[in-house]
Amino acid sequence: MDVAMPVIDDMPMYELGIAYEVFGTQWLDPWYSLKLCGSGPTRIESGFTLTPADGLDCLATAEMVLIPAVPHAWLRTRAIPPDLIAAVRAAASAGARMVSLCSGAFVLAAAGILDGMRATTHWQQASTLARWHPLVEVDPTVLYVDNGDVLTSAGRSAGLDLCLHIVRRDFGAHVANQVARRMVVPAHRPGGQSQYVDNSVPAEDSDSMGAVLQWACAHLAEPLTVEILAHQAKMSTRTFVRRFREATGTTPRQWLLSQRLNHAKGLLESTNLPIGLVSEHSGLGSAANFRQHFGAAIGTTPTDYRRAFHQGRFATSSAAGNRVPV
Repeated sequence: MDVAMPVIDDMPMYELGIAYEVFGTQWLDPWYSLKLCGSGPTRIESGFTLTPADGLDCLATAEMVLIPAVPHAWLRTRAIPPDLIAAVRAAASAGARMVSLCSGAFVLAAAGILDGMRATTHWQQASTLARWHPLVEVDPTVLYVDNGDVLTSAGRSAGLDLCLHIVRRDFGAHVANQVARRMVVPAHRPGGQSQYVDNSVPAEDSDSMGAVLQWACAHLAEPLTVEILAHQAKMSTRTFVRRFREATGTTPRQWLLSQRLNHAKGLLESTNLPIGLVSEHSGLGSAANFRQHFGAAIGTTPTDYRRAFHQGRFATSSAAGNRVPV
């Protein structure tokens, strides 16, 4: 898939790095091809200078356009260049998937692409986005929002979460896991997870919760309850539920369902197990219950998901061991 990213004077380096690591390493992960687009030599916030090979008009020919975080000065002056807004509008009109990282949402909003949509950005800038663009439903609490062809993320690491979510959506959990494993990061955090957690949680509580999460992931096939998890954490149920939300931004039940569905997707991609056994190994109960939860969360049936993402759709490159869509 062809991906284009506009580069802008004084833009932060971090989001550019995210885009390159996920979408720009064709010799390692041949799923995407990334182009940097701009108007000549561009000085990045960190002091680097880039010379894009293509102009902003290349956005209109890309299948996906990735808008990085904008310079901090733009958020003080509201001075988004008209040529960038025009190029982004042209790309959206041509049918490109539009994705923003962090404050890149301000560019999509200025182009009118987010009007009438739910969107997010860094929580520190969310009130400004909502004030400047009242037609946008700004959610300052989540990691990312997926509206199909328009996706927005919160700040910093949430941009990486969104990029891995896109890989998962395009090529399935197995490929997303490969990319995440190479980058040594978690393969998936749900978009609805909170942008930040309570800083007052003591370190030892977070460490204890991390051990419980690892234990739960190793026992997904078992009938786990909040009481069982609380016992494993050596806490009362009430304390465990509170600490769990502080540490993860979600409830134990929601977190378990997400982990079980992720595990099920991996089994659908990598095995030929019958649907009933996939459900059993994932702790999702009957096949009917599995189909109901899977359809509600993923938007398709387990059978159709397997048909789309089973490893049989991929060939292996002998040069680097990469799996290439066929």
